[in-house]
Amino acid sequence: MLLLRLREVSLLSLAPVAAACGYETDASYAGGDYDGGSGLEGGSPVNPTGADPEDPEDPDEVPDESAEPEPAGCNHDDDVTLFLSPDDSNSMSSPVQAREAVRGGWDGLGSTAIRTWEFLNYYRFDYPPAPAGEVAVSAAMLADASIPGEYMLQIGVASEAMTNATRPPMNLTFVLDTSGSMEGQAMAMMKASCRVIAGQLDEGDVVSMVTWNTENSVVLANHLVQGPDDAAVLAAVEALWADGGTDLHAGLLAGYDLAAAVHRPGIVSRVVLISDGGANTGITDAEVIAAHAADQGGDGIYLVGVGVGDSQSYNDRLMDEVTDLGKGAAVFVPTPEEANSIFGERFVSTMAVAVRDVQVRLELPPGFEIVRFSGEEYSADPSEIEPQHLAPDDAMVFHQRIRTCDPTSVDSDSPISVTVRYSPAGTTQPVEVTLDRSFGELWAADSALLLEGAAVFEYATALAALQQGDVDATATLENAKLALVRALEAAPFDADLLEIESILELL
Repeated sequence: MLLLRLREVSLLSLAPVAAACGYETDASYAGGDYDGGSGLEGGSPVNPTGADPEDPEDPDEVPDESAEPEPAGCNHDDDVTLFLSPDDSNSMSSPVQAREAVRGGWDGLGSTAIRTWEFLNYYRFDYPPAPAGEVAVSAAMLADASIPGEYMLQIGVASEAMTNATRPPMNLTFVLDTSGSMEGQAMAMMKASCRVIAGQLDEGDVVSMVTWNTENSVVLANHLVQGPDDAAVLAAVEALWADGGTDLHAGLLAGYDLAAAVHRPGIVSRVVLISDGGANTGITDAEVIAAHAADQGGDGIYLVGVGVGDSQSYNDRLMDEVTDLGKGAAVFVPTPEEANSIFGERFVSTMAVAVRDVQVRLELPPGFEIVRFSGEEYSADPSEIEPQHLAPDDAMVFHQRIRTCDPTSVDSDSPISVTVRYSPAGTTQPVEVTLDRSFGELWAADSALLLEGAAVFEYATALAALQQGDVDATATLENAKLALVRALEAAPFDADLLEIESILELL
């Protein structure tokens, strides 16, 4: 097995792990977009002035022999403040598509979109849950002994624990693609997803159902559910069939009208759009989705996008776009087992909302920057980072590589602060919670979840490198295997890590 082979590799301490796991040491990073504000002043970290170090005539290069040399690019005056975003929605589609593509033997992973942040969303991190209506913030860090001044840092923002039996009532409106392209596997997976959801419903939940092909048809309108596996809901699901073209716009309008008719405070309202991705959204559709998700009363009507079919033909652009607008999860269901996982075991974390408008602020000592980041984006300007919602039984996980331009300035007392601003579901009143820790405290923290984050991050990075045909793809794959070994040493029976091991074996 992969694990047994790689455990023969000499990894003698935790400190050098970050280097072994392939973290880059230049200003590039994988996983996210940087929108400015590293804490470094001008130019590159190595040559901040832009002067030519080989040209003695360069007027910009004026050495001061009387002064103690300062590391290039260092700012010793100001703390570094960055705002972090995991993604515009609780996207989880990419890792499922990639897994199925590898299992299917695709050459080069086909056209699968590899979005690193979705891997951190999909795989579970068992951070301690928060009290009801609150969030709990955790952090851990490991130093890299081979590269002074570089560290792995992981932040977890966890929500409250909630079971299906204790969740609030739900108002679910299914908007179902029944166009001709849905015939076969896609239709089977749409029905499977609907059946699993029906099994999680409880007395008092409300279900509506609209199909769309060349024209939309209301199948159920504000039906009051009698309990799990409600007969009317299951009958409507079994009667679905594929025929005709696509008219997404009409289906969305009808679906949101039905959802709005019974939308009220205290109820989780979701439009559940299920499609093989063959349709396109127009400007009017975007306006409809965004307007309902941005309800200023506290809780909007949020959209869950469910991609179905096989990973070779599925086009996830539709779901990626609409869930960004609709502030909900984007998932992909290629098998009945995945339907059971997403809508059975993870029903509450996929469909419910615990806290809204989560904004994460990271404060680092002067001279620090992020060089690799698992999320979609980060910025020194909070207006560049859109707040996100967080479901119950879930966590936002931020895995990053940080570096200081002056390693001699760092000791165990160096501080890091993480502040999370959010609004409890059903309110618009923001609340803040702050975690202040020293480097020493973070070094001493349990590193198992950080190592899991590193393994997931390097796995996604390796998939992207293989897909793109990078010249260093083989080395990147080995880095992922080494990161996985270290994570499995800390958590040898973790199901997610074992799944990743099985996929890496196929590569």
